[in-house]
Amino acid sequence: MKIVDLICSEGKTGFYFDDQKAIKMGAKHDGLFYIGEPQLDGFSAIRQAGESISVMLILEDGQVAYGDCAAVQYSGAGGRDPLFLAKDFIPVIEKDIKPLLVGRDADNFKALAEEFDHLKVNGKRLHTAIRYGITQAILDAVAKSKKITMAEVIKGEYNTNIELKRIPIFTQSGDDRYMNADKMIIKGADVLPHGLFNNVEEKLGFKGELLKEYIEWLRDRVNQYKTTEDYNPIFHIDVYGTIGQLLNDDTKKMADYLATLEEAAKPYKLRIEGPMDVGGRQEQMEAMRDLRAELDSRGINVELVADEWCNTLEDVKLFADNKAGHMIQVKTPDLGGINNTIEALLYCEEKGIGAYCGGTCNETNRSAEVCCNIAIACGAKQTLAKPGMGVDEGYMIINNEMNRVLALANRRA
Repeated sequence: MKIVDLICSEGKTGFYFDDQKAIKMGAKHDGLFYIGEPQLDGFSAIRQAGESISVMLILEDGQVAYGDCAAVQYSGAGGRDPLFLAKDFIPVIEKDIKPLLVGRDADNFKALAEEFDHLKVNGKRLHTAIRYGITQAILDAVAKSKKITMAEVIKGEYNTNIELKRIPIFTQSGDDRYMNADKMIIKGADVLPHGLFNNVEEKLGFKGELLKEYIEWLRDRVNQYKTTEDYNPIFHIDVYGTIGQLLNDDTKKMADYLATLEEAAKPYKLRIEGPMDVGGRQEQMEAMRDLRAELDSRGINVELVADEWCNTLEDVKLFADNKAGHMIQVKTPDLGGINNTIEALLYCEEKGIGAYCGGTCNETNRSAEVCCNIAIACGAKQTLAKPGMGVDEGYMIINNEMNRVLALANRRA
């Protein structure tokens, strides 16, 4: 089945682009707006609407396969590619990619995805967001050509031998961590609430008391309002390095504190994402490795989730090889081509470390659907409900796509 045309359209994402440099310099909120001048190149405001590009591949039988190019909320910061604006990058896709893709056979995802993921234009690789969206479209094209789901394409081409089944969905609350937790409980979310504990003074507490109190509230809230007795969600909280910030990255003190959080969460299992941020990839890997070893040796049943400084396929392999955490978030847009996300998830599975198919609130419904197929095909331990921070919409998109894929695959089985 040949690709006969490529068409692009501008789109919006489920969240915003935020100028992280300006925010770290102290930009203040006014409602959803930030006050002040942007600091990073390309930004017209500290917070602006997230943008995407839909890449549509027209197949010779008239079917349309598509994927969405999208980038993370904090684009242009931390070594990431620059701000991704549709008007800047549609011409790149049409000039540099379309002539190479039109006329190709949509019969093998892996080979075609790796080709375009590694493509260089004027000596440079394409923006991660372009690689992300183009490879999504290629996967959909192969699936439509073979008349199977995207998950089945991945399972077949990567020989995963993984049973296609429902996997846990992780919902994120943003700062509205109380009202949104209620939504999660009503929906029966498998993993909750993310929580966005990114400030010591306002959210963690100078003795860590505010986070502990929140976990106790969440435990009691689930106990009070769960609709079935067997509802047993996992508590997964992202602390953005604040525990290490509070306790000077002291491994034993962090373990002591995490033990108190474990007690607060009981009978529910607790995961803590990003307990520290020590400022470098090697240093972060070692800190996560050492804290995991401390927890395991003391029988503290809190799972650590790696995020900071673990952004690429190579990073994921480094953290997995060294058991730097119990679970690794594979942050899908940062890896560029979705072939890298597949490889990363399968590598985690091979190394016996939890594979979390993550991403960002600043994606689209389409990239979320494609990632859901990837998570199912790779047997991920959990997948992120995305895009956005409103809970209901992201959960609906992932839940419904998962059920559709499984129903279709089961019919063929």
